[in-house]
Amino acid sequence: MLYEDRVAQFRWQIPDEFNFASDVIDAYAEDRSRLALVWENESGEEARHTFWDFAEKSRRFANVLRGLGIERGDPVMIMLPRIPEWQIAFLGALRLGALVIPCTAQLRAKDIIYRANHSAARAIVTSAENRELIEGVRAECPSLRALVAVGDPPRGWTGFHEALRGARRSFERVPTRSTDPAICFYTSGTTKDPKAVLHSHAYTLAHRLTGEAWLDVRRTDLHWTTSDTGWAKAAWSVLFGPWNLGVPIFMYNGRFEPKKELQLLEKHQINTFCAPPTEYRLLVKEDLAGYDVSKLRHCVGAGEPLNPEVIEQWKKAYGLTIHDGYGQTETIILVGNFVGLPVRAGSMGKPAPGHDVRVVDESGAEAPAGEVGEVALRGRTPSLFLEYWKNPEESSACWRGDYYLTGDRAYRDEQGYFWFVGRADDVIISAGYRIGPFEVESALLTHPAVLESAVVASPDPIRGAVVKAFIKLRPGHAGSDGLAKRIQDHVKQITAPYKYPREVEFVDELPKTVSGKIRRVELREREESRKRGR
Repeated sequence: MLYEDRVAQFRWQIPDEFNFASDVIDAYAEDRSRLALVWENESGEEARHTFWDFAEKSRRFANVLRGLGIERGDPVMIMLPRIPEWQIAFLGALRLGALVIPCTAQLRAKDIIYRANHSAARAIVTSAENRELIEGVRAECPSLRALVAVGDPPRGWTGFHEALRGARRSFERVPTRSTDPAICFYTSGTTKDPKAVLHSHAYTLAHRLTGEAWLDVRRTDLHWTTSDTGWAKAAWSVLFGPWNLGVPIFMYNGRFEPKKELQLLEKHQINTFCAPPTEYRLLVKEDLAGYDVSKLRHCVGAGEPLNPEVIEQWKKAYGLTIHDGYGQTETIILVGNFVGLPVRAGSMGKPAPGHDVRVVDESGAEAPAGEVGEVALRGRTPSLFLEYWKNPEESSACWRGDYYLTGDRAYRDEQGYFWFVGRADDVIISAGYRIGPFEVESALLTHPAVLESAVVASPDPIRGAVVKAFIKLRPGHAGSDGLAKRIQDHVKQITAPYKYPREVEFVDELPKTVSGKIRRVELREREESRKRGR
């Protein structure tokens, strides 16, 4: 279907009462043979699960939670790696009408304490490996009463599988309304505490659009998203996107290694693939021709903008264009290179069907084509978060009239395509010029010595700020003043000369979030601190 036709025909169809576990999973489970998940771990262990497996086990787990005193509306933290128990716990809590709080398994003590106390979480489901960590903070989390462990449970804990085996198989439907709170994601905090992004049950159904229009999953596909289970992209495409359409997913519980990822694409004959740009950038450094991924037919990337040269290298190797997409923890996909829309390499694409997305200026008026402004969504769609939980000031601050303001800056071209510039606080103003870090980073990546890069503003007494590049080099290259100069000259040839990095620092690693996004804010704060200390 052409993009324009999809937009014209799209209508939100959200029932008053909805529960993803009861209305979607149970429906597909009527066919007991219908595959839902193919799983593998680093040790080579494999497993296959049907929708019937998840329906039956999530009903049991809902009974386990109820037996532990958890009721409708109670917050339940789920802190598990990429294992099937994550989906079982998530679906069981949703089925009960509890509030699911997904947490990455990489959280530290202070992160757990903050989330548990802010949400007043009543239960946590985690792996036995985290028991010492949880026990160490338990006294500081007075609301946390029920502790469930996957694996050998310590004293005072409930064993996940043991409890599941002993639980009743039947569970009476809980009538959750589509507007009821269902999920709360905690965003990464830097200088402030993390925001609690509260979503309704309607959000889980809204992701049907993600699966149809962006992931392009089909009945006979096997879809793989490499996301960590603790953040919103897992909801996008490890759970709600494909499963709304009854399409099975592949899940790999292991560390990211480019060669291994390509081997898995080949081994499992993956059909649709979603990975963060950081992974694509490293994948294209490998010998792509050495892997048979002929069953792969559709690829997408999200989390941060994808550089045009990476898109071109992937297409050259496999004949497939990576469809970039843009969304937030607060939303589903808002702008993307959707099925039926010609891709312009480096562009965010066009607004998602059912979403009135615009670029607005500081007064709230729509900016003309070519002018940088803030990406904004008009109106409250079912795909948009309810609020920043327990934070009315932040909830109000992100609205200007009818527009939800994303905090991301972009411009729209004459044909309606959006082009990312950066977070509002990432844009560099140097000697009056406004410079988006993404364009400079893209130019840097075209140099053969550069593996990864991050560009930030560095305070300067004359220009106000200068462009500084933090660069991780490819193996076989060593940082030097001479190489820095050659890289600077290279950027001048690729983009406007005033955008080149006047300062270059070679680093072993770049700071990243658990989802793989480069934390420019950390580098920027480091620069500001360094310059103040002079």
